[in-house]
Amino acid sequence: MTFQLRLAAPEDLGFARDLTCQNMLRYYIHHDLLWQDEAFDVAWSGRQNWLIVRGELALGFLSLSRDLRALYIRELQIAEAFQGQGAGSWAIDQVIDMAIKERRRALRLTVFENNPARNLYERKGLQVQGADECFLRMQLDISTPVL
Repeated sequence: MTFQLRLAAPEDLGFARDLTCQNMLRYYIHHDLLWQDEAFDVAWSGRQNWLIVRGELALGFLSLSRDLRALYIRELQIAEAFQGQGAGSWAIDQVIDMAIKERRRALRLTVFENNPARNLYERKGLQVQGADECFLRMQLDISTPVL
């Protein structure tokens, strides 16, 4: 069975918040940062959010934002039980396709410097553009063909 994206509904917020906390809390602790449910909830409300599903089962989610130049992956979370099965790679491919269709010049994201997901992002062509404290800023330049 293949993966699909489903636009997240308001009732998916709890799933997304809990999954993000489960996946990211170790990085917050390692870098002496404070996890706040309320901050997650505020950020969620200002983004376009998609569940990554296989059939009726939610495996994870994507949270996206945009500016005039770029499409940003703000969150890409896959439940631990489903990591390593291609869902993250598939999701990035979907976001790259969105960026191309929207004629964005770049796909950007920020990742903790010690998060192994960085390897996946690099395999998908994102390159480190800079660093802030404990984060790496990564970007994939998208060439838009002239029609």
